[in-house]
Amino acid sequence: MKKLLQGQRAIVFLAVGTLALTVIAIVGVTYFSGGTPIRAPQGGGQAETASFRSFGMHEAPRPLPEIKFEDGNGHALTLHNLKGKTVLLNIWATWCVPCREEMPTLDALEAELGGPAFEVVALSVDRAGPDVVRNFYAEIGIEHLGLYIDATMRASFNLQAPGLPTTLLIDSEGREQGRLVGSADWDTPEMIAFLNTHMKLN
Repeated sequence: MKKLLQGQRAIVFLAVGTLALTVIAIVGVTYFSGGTPIRAPQGGGQAETASFRSFGMHEAPRPLPEIKFEDGNGHALTLHNLKGKTVLLNIWATWCVPCREEMPTLDALEAELGGPAFEVVALSVDRAGPDVVRNFYAEIGIEHLGLYIDATMRASFNLQAPGLPTTLLIDSEGREQGRLVGSADWDTPEMIAFLNTHMKLN
């Protein structure tokens, strides 16, 4: 009887612990999305394509931890190197199917808005290094995006990215204005107008 009671207590403890972890995960993801709940991927593990309305915007810009990454030539960079311009920081990888699908629209967005005041920074977390990204860019015809990589994946962890792709909108002071988790059509007129509005506010 004693063993039976101990077994029942263990099951209850495990169930409560699992529920607590689930609640913590949901609260954490909601917090880092700016208070906007993030929908889980639907069917086949692929996320539903988002629009500018899916951005979780913060009431006030939030400071970001300093992250380290490299450009395609192996030069060390941090977010400080990007200060002075609005940055759309897209954390992605070549093995992430939704990331691959949205990359041409990010390239088109950079072609449309890129310049001294705005840059799309597609930060790959491919452990295989820059060559795999370079080959992917060539394969699908990416012409306007720079090559940025963090093979350690620490940037993704430090920025609390809950999955790939995750995209942060960063103001000219290097602070996070909001984020979008999941893939999006980045070159739509509505998205371009949305980003233009926030660029003018910086």
